[in-house]
Amino acid sequence: MQINKELKRMAKEVARNAHEEDDQKTIVSFNASTRITGLSVNAAFAMLTGWSLQLQGARVVHFVCKRGMPRCVLGTDQDDVYQLPPCQKCLTQTSTIYHKSEVSWLDYYPSEDLAKLLQNTSVPTLKNFVFETIPLGQLCLPSMRWRLRLHHLEDNEDTRILYRYFILSAYKVARQFDLLLKELNPDAVMVFNGMQFPEATAKWVAGLHDIPVYSYEAGIRPFSAFFTEGEATAYPVNIPSDFALKPEQNRQLDEYLSKRFEGNFSMAGVQFWPEMSGLDDVFLDKINNFKQVVPIFTNVIFDTSQPHANVIYPHMFDWLDEILETAKGHPDTLFVIRAHPDEIRPGKASRESVAGWVRDRDAESLPNLVFINSDQYFSSYEMIQRAKFVMIYNSTIGMEASIMGKPVLCAGRARFTQLDTVYFPQSRTEYLAQLEEFLELDEVPVLTKHKENARRFLYFQLYHTSLPFDRFIEPDKIWPGFVRLKDFHWQDLLPENSETLKVISEGLLEGKEFLLPLSQ
Repeated sequence: MQINKELKRMAKEVARNAHEEDDQKTIVSFNASTRITGLSVNAAFAMLTGWSLQLQGARVVHFVCKRGMPRCVLGTDQDDVYQLPPCQKCLTQTSTIYHKSEVSWLDYYPSEDLAKLLQNTSVPTLKNFVFETIPLGQLCLPSMRWRLRLHHLEDNEDTRILYRYFILSAYKVARQFDLLLKELNPDAVMVFNGMQFPEATAKWVAGLHDIPVYSYEAGIRPFSAFFTEGEATAYPVNIPSDFALKPEQNRQLDEYLSKRFEGNFSMAGVQFWPEMSGLDDVFLDKINNFKQVVPIFTNVIFDTSQPHANVIYPHMFDWLDEILETAKGHPDTLFVIRAHPDEIRPGKASRESVAGWVRDRDAESLPNLVFINSDQYFSSYEMIQRAKFVMIYNSTIGMEASIMGKPVLCAGRARFTQLDTVYFPQSRTEYLAQLEEFLELDEVPVLTKHKENARRFLYFQLYHTSLPFDRFIEPDKIWPGFVRLKDFHWQDLLPENSETLKVISEGLLEGKEFLLPLSQ
């Protein structure tokens, strides 16, 4: 395969030109949840970073699974939990990605004592399962939800079996990663995402050793990464209080927004909207029959951002239940519930969806409620323009609505709630009171600071925290979200030749912030 030949060729170039420094620093990298076969964009971020560090004289040790987990996140078939992971396919790709690199293998070994304890355990017991002080149940919970594509785990045999497998796998990661850290005493650990159980467990173990852990995720720009010492899925950003957009920066942001509002955007190499159309006449006529319209934007329930979002409500569907009751009391308001486009992504379709919630609650029997499913590609932005105010859980469109000058009522912690960008009550009681107030007011106040802070946050997120790798990778034109190498020289991976790799190297090796210079 030509893609893998290119990877091996560059790996050889890196190995040939790498050198060891006298005061060599050691980085351990772990990203088992990024791919099985092929080169996903998230696997590419770690590979390219590792190459750059090697060329600078650092020791990079990749902790890599070698049939060590009975079940892994990506290798599990949620329709057949007894099916073994495709380990050989994974190992074949591993031999390419880590060609000429230093590897520490995660091997399989039996855990008979743990296996006996897990027998006959229920899902509620598994959620809180602790073994040798390791909170294995909680470490595995986000992965259970992500893999099964739902939030509420049924206490059935398949769910219990998969949960037990994940716990056994997490324990093997914990024990072997602990031994690796004791052996190497690395300067830092780099993991993907930090919420999926293999990397979450490694992160937990590193915390016992007081070793800094840096996690990364896909950035908001195409082929960009976000690195942080915090939780990558929470997207912590330290924006200077005096940071203000200059005229040229405002122009740059407006150009980005004009494309976004047309539906032209992607993340992690996946294009969300194949097309976007305006509101049709039937929908416009329905809007005109009501005093006011309030769009409600939802999220994917199993996404790894959701544990950070659930601060007012235990989960998004609990919030939707209360909205449904509110809608019954306000027949003069048209509530439009919009499902997230990612709910029906091929290979990642949600099993506990907003569409299912609408059906189970018979929500569309309300004359003042309309549901827009994920495969209906009409413009949410045009709907926002007609809204009295906008309701979100933690969707990015809330920040965009603030930029558009609309009041936004937020029910979950979002990336952009780090700044005062939306109305974000801090309790359930306060939230419901504010919702009622907004529905009764003739006009909801639009706060200038919300729009200004939303623009500040979005610009910072786009051009300072999103670290572009598009110099090195491009779509492989085989699978969405997978990439191949562009044509470049090994010298391009040096920090003096790549601003992105300079920022990442200084973050991993020196503890600096993972930010592109503000002067850019």
